[in-house]
Amino acid sequence: MTKITAAVLHGEGSVAPYATSRPLELVPLDLAPPRSGELLVRIDAAGICHSDLSVVNGDRPRPLPMVLGHEATGIVEALGNADDPGFAVGDRIVLAFLPACGECARCAAGEGYLCEPATVANGRGELLRGGTRLCGHEGSVNHHLGVSAFASHAVVDRRSAVRIDRDIPAKIAALFGCAVLTGVGAVMNSAAVRLGESVVIYGLGGVGLAALLGAVASGANPILAIDPSPQKRALAIELGAHAAVDPDDADRMLALHLPGGADVVIETVGKAAVLERAYEAGRRGARIATVGLPNPAEMFSVPAVSLVAGGKTLIGSYMGSSIPARDIPRYIALWRAGRLPVERLLTSVSKIEAINNLLDELAEGRAVRQVVIP
Repeated sequence: MTKITAAVLHGEGSVAPYATSRPLELVPLDLAPPRSGELLVRIDAAGICHSDLSVVNGDRPRPLPMVLGHEATGIVEALGNADDPGFAVGDRIVLAFLPACGECARCAAGEGYLCEPATVANGRGELLRGGTRLCGHEGSVNHHLGVSAFASHAVVDRRSAVRIDRDIPAKIAALFGCAVLTGVGAVMNSAAVRLGESVVIYGLGGVGLAALLGAVASGANPILAIDPSPQKRALAIELGAHAAVDPDDADRMLALHLPGGADVVIETVGKAAVLERAYEAGRRGARIATVGLPNPAEMFSVPAVSLVAGGKTLIGSYMGSSIPARDIPRYIALWRAGRLPVERLLTSVSKIEAINNLLDELAEGRAVRQVVIP
């Protein structure tokens, strides 16, 4: 049993300011040793994502209590089975939030990002092989998306881990586990953006700006971005967007640059109303990929005839339709080549004790990607 410190959410629906309501509490927990096929990982850095915030505010109900955090990097400290051929003690790994089982129908079809057993396990707050490994003074504590990275250590399924080179700074490596995997993947995998195609991106958080990086790396032209934050819009221009405007000016920008609509639209906000606008921004034959996770109660509508008469394709993009073991090394190679400047997404690096204050910054749109060090 490993004694750890972790940020635990005991109740959902907390209200801002989170610096006052303090929904995440740093507490000591017991972490059971890894079972066969699992790894004990010392967490070096973890990014804060809107998916974490959506559990805190109740938009994404999860079994509680729960240790949040799903975007992280760390060092392998122990193996559940000593002869595991894929990992060794001392390996640096990036953690992915859906461990593909490799055996279900979706995995067999090459769609591990839709793995059925992993989806069930994540929904239950368990690891892929069943149950939890976390325990507090009140009993069992649930896992967030098979990772629970807001902690000094985690036990994860080996299929949640991708080994990477040790020389990548932890604060950068962490971002490849969600923001980059999801945003770049939405562009390169889900929407399959081709050289010279026009792209419009709604939302410039960590995933949206990662999608922008992916669009630039794919040779898209022009690339237009929409977000209410002037700071994020300025960053988008620096990263290669041809124009970036407030949502109130989106129609004017589209009429000026893409009067017929965009070839590809990426929606990352997680609001049904924004998805409707994103759908409208696509030309006839456009591909609209939605990455954001809205509240399950939200519904959206589109003119049904447009799907046929307009030949539009609406794509749901979970985890950027990525295969982590394949795509994380690819994206790291692009980063090394200077084609994916992921470090530009990093807003701050803080000790985990500041996590509730950091949630406020994220909720208020003042941050792109914050990293905490346990």
